[in-house]
Amino acid sequence: MAAIRLAPEESSDLVQHQQQQPPQPQQHGGREVASDDERSVAADSWSIKSEYGSTLDDDQRHADAAEALSSAANFRAASDYSSDKDDSDNEAMASMLGLQSYWDAAYADELANFREHGHTGEIWFGADVMDVVASWTKSLCIEISQDHIPNHVDETKPGPTEQDDKYLSWSVLDIGTGNGLLLQELAKYRFSDLTGTDYSEGAIDLARSLADRDGLSNIKFLVDDVLETKLERKFQLVMDKGTLDAIGLHPDGTVKRIMYWDSVAKLVASGGLLVITSCNSTKDELVQEVENFNQRWIEMTEDPNTPKDQETCTEPPFQYLNHVRTYPTFMFGGSVGSRVATVAFLRN
Repeated sequence: MAAIRLAPEESSDLVQHQQQQPPQPQQHGGREVASDDERSVAADSWSIKSEYGSTLDDDQRHADAAEALSSAANFRAASDYSSDKDDSDNEAMASMLGLQSYWDAAYADELANFREHGHTGEIWFGADVMDVVASWTKSLCIEISQDHIPNHVDETKPGPTEQDDKYLSWSVLDIGTGNGLLLQELAKYRFSDLTGTDYSEGAIDLARSLADRDGLSNIKFLVDDVLETKLERKFQLVMDKGTLDAIGLHPDGTVKRIMYWDSVAKLVASGGLLVITSCNSTKDELVQEVENFNQRWIEMTEDPNTPKDQETCTEPPFQYLNHVRTYPTFMFGGSVGSRVATVAFLRN
Protein backbone atom coordinates (compact mmCIF):
# COMPACT_ATOMS: atom_id res chain seq x y z
CA MET A 1 0.00 0.00 0.00
CA ALA A 2 1.07 3.60 -0.36
CA ALA A 3 0.13 6.94 1.05
CA ILE A 4 -1.05 10.12 -0.60
CA ARG A 5 1.68 12.51 -1.66
CA LEU A 6 0.81 15.71 0.14
CA ALA A 7 0.77 19.17 -1.40
CA PRO A 8 4.11 21.07 -1.21
CA GLU A 9 3.08 23.19 1.75
CA GLU A 10 2.06 20.05 3.63
CA SER A 11 4.97 17.85 2.66
CA SER A 12 7.59 19.87 4.55
CA ASP A 13 5.58 19.49 7.72
CA LEU A 14 5.31 15.77 7.09
CA VAL A 15 9.09 15.40 6.67
CA GLN A 16 9.68 17.28 9.90
CA HIS A 17 7.10 15.08 11.61
CA GLN A 18 8.68 11.88 10.29
CA GLN A 19 12.08 12.84 11.63
CA GLN A 20 10.74 12.84 15.16
CA GLN A 21 11.09 9.55 17.00
CA PRO A 22 7.89 8.39 18.73
CA PRO A 23 8.07 7.75 22.48
CA GLN A 24 8.17 4.15 23.65
CA PRO A 25 4.88 2.69 24.93
CA GLN A 26 4.49 3.10 28.68
CA GLN A 27 3.86 0.13 30.92
CA HIS A 28 0.82 0.11 33.17
CA GLY A 29 -0.22 -2.89 35.18
CA GLY A 30 1.98 -5.17 33.09
CA ARG A 31 0.51 -4.13 29.68
CA GLU A 32 1.52 -1.55 27.16
CA VAL A 33 -0.24 1.78 27.27
CA ALA A 34 -0.24 4.30 24.44
CA SER A 35 1.02 7.67 25.66
CA ASP A 36 -0.69 10.98 24.90
CA ASP A 37 2.16 11.85 22.52
CA GLU A 38 1.69 8.57 20.65
CA ARG A 39 -2.03 9.19 20.31
CA SER A 40 -1.21 12.65 19.01
CA VAL A 41 1.03 11.08 16.35
CA ALA A 42 -1.88 8.82 15.38
CA ALA A 43 -4.26 11.75 15.19
CA ASP A 44 -1.84 13.76 13.06
CA SER A 45 -1.54 10.85 10.65
CA TRP A 46 -5.27 10.90 9.85
CA SER A 47 -4.47 13.09 6.86
CA ILE A 48 -2.29 10.34 5.34
CA LYS A 49 -4.07 7.45 3.72
CA SER A 50 -3.40 4.06 2.18
CA GLU A 51 -4.93 3.49 -1.22
CA TYR A 52 -3.31 0.65 -3.07
CA GLY A 53 -4.36 -2.63 -1.49
CA SER A 54 -1.75 -5.39 -1.59
CA THR A 55 0.55 -3.96 -4.27
CA LEU A 56 3.47 -3.44 -1.85
CA ASP A 57 5.20 -5.81 0.56
CA ASP A 58 3.43 -7.02 3.71
CA ASP A 59 5.45 -4.83 6.11
CA GLN A 60 4.57 -1.70 4.15
CA ARG A 61 0.92 -2.75 3.90
CA HIS A 62 0.83 -3.47 7.65
CA ALA A 63 2.14 0.00 8.46
CA ASP A 64 -0.08 1.71 5.90
CA ALA A 65 -3.11 -0.13 7.21
CA ALA A 66 -2.59 1.51 10.59
CA GLU A 67 -2.81 4.90 8.93
CA ALA A 68 -5.81 3.86 6.84
CA LEU A 69 -7.64 2.64 9.93
CA SER A 70 -6.94 5.88 11.75
CA SER A 71 -8.17 7.93 8.80
CA ALA A 72 -11.08 5.67 7.90
CA ALA A 73 -13.59 8.33 8.85
CA ASN A 74 -11.90 10.99 6.72
CA PHE A 75 -11.26 9.48 3.26
CA ARG A 76 -10.16 11.82 0.49
CA ALA A 77 -9.46 11.08 -3.14
CA ALA A 78 -5.84 10.26 -3.98
CA SER A 79 -4.03 12.28 -6.62
CA ASP A 80 -0.59 10.71 -6.26
CA TYR A 81 1.24 8.27 -4.05
CA SER A 82 4.50 7.89 -2.17
CA SER A 83 5.98 5.17 0.02
CA ASP A 84 8.95 6.99 1.58
CA LYS A 85 7.85 6.78 5.21
CA ASP A 86 9.81 6.39 8.39
CA ASP A 87 9.69 2.73 9.42
CA SER A 88 9.87 3.42 13.14
CA ASP A 89 6.85 5.74 13.00
CA ASN A 90 4.91 3.15 11.00
CA GLU A 91 5.74 0.31 13.38
CA ALA A 92 4.81 2.42 16.40
CA MET A 93 1.53 3.32 14.72
CA ALA A 94 0.73 -0.31 13.95
CA SER A 95 1.46 -1.45 17.49
CA MET A 96 -0.45 1.43 19.03
CA LEU A 97 -3.66 0.88 17.05
CA GLY A 98 -3.59 -2.77 18.10
CA LEU A 99 -3.59 -1.91 21.81
CA GLN A 100 -6.76 -1.76 23.86
CA SER A 101 -5.31 1.18 25.79
CA TYR A 102 -5.32 3.26 22.60
CA TRP A 103 -9.01 2.62 21.96
CA ASP A 104 -9.90 3.11 25.63
CA ALA A 105 -8.32 6.58 25.48
CA ALA A 106 -9.88 7.38 22.10
CA TYR A 107 -13.39 6.50 23.23
CA ALA A 108 -12.91 8.27 26.55
CA ASP A 109 -12.23 11.43 24.54
CA GLU A 110 -15.25 10.83 22.27
CA LEU A 111 -17.50 10.17 25.26
CA ALA A 112 -16.34 13.41 26.90
CA ASN A 113 -16.97 15.31 23.65
CA PHE A 114 -20.45 13.81 23.42
CA ARG A 115 -21.34 14.75 26.97
CA GLU A 116 -19.95 18.26 26.61
CA HIS A 117 -20.87 19.13 23.04
CA GLY A 118 -23.24 16.39 21.83
CA HIS A 119 -20.78 15.25 19.16
CA THR A 120 -21.44 11.79 17.73
CA GLY A 121 -17.76 11.08 17.03
CA GLU A 122 -16.01 9.39 14.14
CA ILE A 123 -17.81 7.09 11.70
CA TRP A 124 -15.16 4.55 10.75
CA PHE A 125 -14.75 4.24 6.98
CA GLY A 126 -17.15 7.17 6.58
CA ALA A 127 -20.93 7.53 6.47
CA ASP A 128 -21.14 6.55 2.79
CA VAL A 129 -19.42 3.21 3.37
CA MET A 130 -21.58 2.53 6.42
CA ASP A 131 -24.72 3.14 4.38
CA VAL A 132 -23.49 0.82 1.62
CA VAL A 133 -22.68 -1.91 4.15
CA ALA A 134 -26.11 -1.68 5.79
CA SER A 135 -28.18 -1.52 2.59
CA TRP A 136 -26.13 -4.23 0.84
CA THR A 137 -26.40 -6.51 3.87
CA LYS A 138 -30.16 -6.01 3.96
CA SER A 139 -30.41 -7.00 0.27
CA LEU A 140 -28.27 -10.05 0.94
CA CYS A 141 -30.49 -11.11 3.84
CA ILE A 142 -33.62 -10.69 1.72
CA GLU A 143 -32.14 -12.90 -0.99
CA ILE A 144 -31.33 -15.61 1.53
CA SER A 145 -34.73 -15.31 3.20
CA GLN A 146 -36.22 -16.04 -0.24
CA ASP A 147 -34.32 -19.34 -0.14
CA HIS A 148 -31.76 -18.73 -2.85
CA ILE A 149 -28.11 -17.76 -2.80
CA PRO A 150 -27.37 -14.53 -4.73
CA ASN A 151 -24.58 -14.21 -7.26
CA HIS A 152 -24.78 -10.50 -8.04
CA VAL A 153 -26.61 -8.85 -5.19
CA ASP A 154 -25.45 -5.38 -6.20
CA GLU A 155 -27.26 -5.61 -9.50
CA THR A 156 -30.37 -7.19 -7.98
CA LYS A 157 -33.31 -4.97 -7.08
CA PRO A 158 -35.71 -7.38 -5.37
CA GLY A 159 -39.32 -6.35 -5.48
CA PRO A 160 -41.49 -6.66 -2.40
CA THR A 161 -42.64 -10.18 -1.59
CA GLU A 162 -44.36 -11.78 1.35
CA GLN A 163 -41.03 -13.23 2.45
CA ASP A 164 -39.08 -9.97 2.45
CA ASP A 165 -39.71 -9.42 6.15
CA LYS A 166 -38.28 -12.75 7.28
CA TYR A 167 -34.84 -11.21 7.80
CA LEU A 168 -36.26 -8.72 10.31
CA SER A 169 -36.26 -11.39 13.00
CA TRP A 170 -32.61 -12.28 12.45
CA SER A 171 -30.36 -11.89 15.47
CA VAL A 172 -27.52 -9.46 14.68
CA LEU A 173 -24.15 -9.08 16.42
CA ASP A 174 -21.71 -6.25 15.66
CA ILE A 175 -18.28 -7.18 17.03
CA GLY A 176 -16.01 -4.27 17.88
CA THR A 177 -19.07 -2.03 17.65
CA GLY A 178 -17.29 1.15 18.78
CA ASN A 179 -19.90 3.93 18.91
CA GLY A 180 -22.61 1.54 17.71
CA LEU A 181 -23.62 3.62 14.70
CA LEU A 182 -23.59 0.64 12.31
CA LEU A 183 -26.28 -1.00 14.46
CA GLN A 184 -28.26 2.24 14.38
CA GLU A 185 -28.02 2.16 10.58
CA LEU A 186 -29.24 -1.45 10.52
CA ALA A 187 -32.13 -0.44 12.78
CA LYS A 188 -33.21 1.99 10.05
CA TYR A 189 -33.57 -1.05 7.80
CA ARG A 190 -35.88 -2.56 10.43
CA PHE A 191 -33.51 -5.10 11.94
CA SER A 192 -34.68 -5.33 15.54
CA ASP A 193 -32.67 -8.00 17.44
CA LEU A 194 -29.43 -6.02 17.65
CA THR A 195 -26.40 -6.56 19.90
CA GLY A 196 -23.07 -4.75 19.89
CA THR A 197 -19.91 -5.78 21.73
CA ASP A 198 -16.57 -4.09 22.27
CA TYR A 199 -13.65 -4.72 24.61
CA SER A 200 -13.49 -1.01 25.43
CA GLU A 201 -15.90 -0.04 28.21
CA GLY A 202 -15.71 3.56 27.00
CA ALA A 203 -16.92 2.50 23.56
CA ILE A 204 -19.92 0.72 25.07
CA ASP A 205 -20.75 3.73 27.27
CA LEU A 206 -20.65 5.96 24.19
CA ALA A 207 -22.72 3.53 22.08
CA ARG A 208 -25.40 3.32 24.78
CA SER A 209 -25.48 7.09 25.18
CA LEU A 210 -25.90 7.64 21.44
CA ALA A 211 -28.57 4.94 21.14
CA ASP A 212 -30.52 6.39 24.07
CA ARG A 213 -30.31 9.87 22.56
CA ASP A 214 -31.59 8.61 19.22
CA GLY A 215 -34.48 6.62 20.71
CA LEU A 216 -32.90 3.20 20.08
CA SER A 217 -32.49 1.96 23.63
CA ASN A 218 -33.64 -1.50 22.48
CA ILE A 219 -30.14 -2.10 21.02
CA LYS A 220 -28.12 -4.18 23.49
CA PHE A 221 -24.49 -3.25 24.15
CA LEU A 222 -22.08 -5.45 26.08
CA VAL A 223 -18.41 -5.24 27.08
CA ASP A 224 -16.85 -8.34 25.51
CA ASP A 225 -13.55 -9.21 23.83
CA VAL A 226 -14.23 -11.20 20.68
CA LEU A 227 -10.92 -13.05 21.11
CA GLU A 228 -12.05 -14.32 24.53
CA THR A 229 -15.78 -13.96 24.13
CA LYS A 230 -18.09 -14.84 26.98
CA LEU A 231 -21.13 -14.86 24.69
CA GLU A 232 -22.90 -18.20 24.58
CA ARG A 233 -25.50 -17.20 22.02
CA LYS A 234 -25.19 -17.72 18.28
CA PHE A 235 -26.26 -15.03 15.82
CA GLN A 236 -27.69 -15.26 12.32
CA LEU A 237 -25.83 -12.15 11.17
CA VAL A 238 -22.42 -11.12 12.50
CA MET A 239 -20.94 -7.79 11.37
CA ASP A 240 -17.30 -6.69 11.55
CA LYS A 241 -16.39 -3.19 10.35
CA GLY A 242 -12.69 -2.64 11.03
CA THR A 243 -12.29 -5.00 14.00
CA LEU A 244 -10.23 -7.61 12.16
CA ASP A 245 -8.08 -4.75 10.84
CA ALA A 246 -7.36 -3.49 14.36
CA ILE A 247 -6.64 -7.01 15.63
CA GLY A 248 -4.13 -7.48 12.82
CA LEU A 249 -2.27 -4.33 13.89
CA HIS A 250 -1.48 -5.76 17.33
CA PRO A 251 2.20 -6.74 17.78
CA ASP A 252 0.96 -10.35 17.95
CA GLY A 253 -1.52 -9.77 15.17
CA THR A 254 -0.84 -13.02 13.29
CA VAL A 255 -1.70 -15.14 16.31
CA LYS A 256 -4.66 -12.97 17.27
CA ARG A 257 -6.16 -13.24 13.79
CA ILE A 258 -6.16 -17.04 14.21
CA MET A 259 -7.89 -16.59 17.57
CA TYR A 260 -10.39 -14.30 15.86
CA TRP A 261 -11.53 -16.95 13.39
CA ASP A 262 -11.73 -19.65 16.06
CA SER A 263 -13.99 -17.38 18.11
CA VAL A 264 -16.15 -15.98 15.31
CA ALA A 265 -16.89 -19.48 14.01
CA LYS A 266 -18.62 -20.16 17.35
CA LEU A 267 -20.69 -16.96 17.18
CA VAL A 268 -22.25 -17.38 13.71
CA ALA A 269 -25.24 -19.72 13.63
CA SER A 270 -25.45 -22.47 11.03
CA GLY A 271 -26.78 -20.95 7.83
CA GLY A 272 -25.94 -17.47 9.12
CA LEU A 273 -23.79 -14.72 7.66
CA LEU A 274 -20.49 -13.10 8.56
CA VAL A 275 -19.99 -9.72 6.86
CA ILE A 276 -16.50 -8.20 7.14
CA THR A 277 -15.56 -4.69 6.04
CA SER A 278 -11.82 -4.02 5.85
CA CYS A 279 -9.44 -1.27 4.75
CA ASN A 280 -6.44 -3.55 5.21
CA SER A 281 -7.35 -6.73 3.32
CA THR A 282 -8.66 -7.09 -0.20
CA LYS A 283 -11.61 -9.31 -1.03
CA ASP A 284 -9.27 -12.01 -2.34
CA GLU A 285 -7.11 -11.84 0.78
CA LEU A 286 -10.12 -12.23 3.07
CA VAL A 287 -11.33 -15.20 1.02
CA GLN A 288 -7.86 -16.76 1.25
CA GLU A 289 -7.76 -16.18 5.02
CA VAL A 290 -11.09 -17.99 5.36
CA GLU A 291 -9.84 -20.86 3.22
CA ASN A 292 -6.76 -21.14 5.45
CA PHE A 293 -9.00 -21.24 8.52
CA ASN A 294 -11.22 -23.87 6.91
CA GLN A 295 -8.16 -26.02 6.24
CA ARG A 296 -6.97 -25.70 9.85
CA TRP A 297 -10.46 -26.61 11.01
CA ILE A 298 -10.57 -29.76 8.86
CA GLU A 299 -7.10 -30.84 10.01
CA MET A 300 -8.12 -30.31 13.62
CA THR A 301 -11.33 -32.33 13.32
CA GLU A 302 -9.49 -35.16 11.60
CA ASP A 303 -6.85 -35.30 14.32
CA PRO A 304 -7.70 -38.31 16.56
CA ASN A 305 -6.26 -36.45 19.55
CA THR A 306 -8.71 -33.57 19.17
CA PRO A 307 -11.55 -33.71 21.74
CA LYS A 308 -14.86 -34.21 19.97
CA ASP A 309 -18.09 -32.49 20.90
CA GLN A 310 -21.52 -32.07 19.39
CA GLU A 311 -20.51 -29.11 17.24
CA THR A 312 -17.42 -30.70 15.73
CA CYS A 313 -17.99 -31.16 12.01
CA THR A 314 -15.57 -32.03 9.23
CA GLU A 315 -17.32 -29.62 6.86
CA PRO A 316 -15.47 -26.29 6.41
CA PRO A 317 -17.10 -23.66 8.65
CA PHE A 318 -17.34 -20.83 6.10
CA GLN A 319 -17.79 -20.39 2.38
CA TYR A 320 -17.49 -17.21 0.35
CA LEU A 321 -20.89 -15.85 -0.63
CA ASN A 322 -20.55 -12.38 -2.16
CA HIS A 323 -18.86 -9.00 -1.91
CA VAL A 324 -19.73 -5.36 -2.50
CA ARG A 325 -18.96 -4.37 -6.08
CA THR A 326 -20.01 -0.72 -5.94
CA TYR A 327 -17.03 0.80 -4.11
CA PRO A 328 -14.86 3.11 -6.27
CA THR A 329 -11.92 1.25 -7.83
CA PHE A 330 -8.48 2.22 -9.12
CA MET A 331 -5.79 0.64 -11.27
CA PHE A 332 -2.29 0.20 -9.88
CA GLY A 333 0.51 -2.15 -10.90
CA GLY A 334 -1.74 -3.81 -13.44
CA SER A 335 -4.32 -4.74 -10.77
CA VAL A 336 -7.75 -3.29 -10.04
CA GLY A 337 -8.64 -2.70 -6.42
CA SER A 338 -10.54 -0.51 -3.97
CA ARG A 339 -9.57 0.99 -0.64
CA VAL A 340 -12.42 -0.76 1.18
CA ALA A 341 -13.63 -4.36 0.86
CA THR A 342 -16.88 -5.79 2.21
CA VAL A 343 -17.18 -9.56 1.95
CA ALA A 344 -19.92 -11.95 3.11
CA PHE A 345 -19.32 -15.53 4.19
CA LEU A 346 -21.97 -18.18 4.80
CA ARG A 347 -21.67 -20.35 7.90
CA ASN A 348 -22.08 -24.02 6.94
